[in-house]
Amino acid sequence: MIICICRAVSDRQIRAVVSQGAHSMAQVRAELGTGGCCGKCTRQVRELIEEHSAAQQCGQAVGAACACALAA
Repeated sequence: MIICICRAVSDRQIRAVVSQGAHSMAQVRAELGTGGCCGKCTRQVRELIEEHSAAQQCGQAVGAACACALAA
């Protein structure tokens, strides 16, 4: 799915950059240019970054159900 319409950047591209080590909006922006034009994609990009970070903390694959969330 296209997240950044201005730069035609998909969620897959963002996830790939985050998986390769980008941990902030600034790092993703430097790599893909997201959030630099109109800014409408910024919230979604941050959510993808946070999703990846949360999954790493729990040791889960991104998108998998987290045992921490299920216990809450």
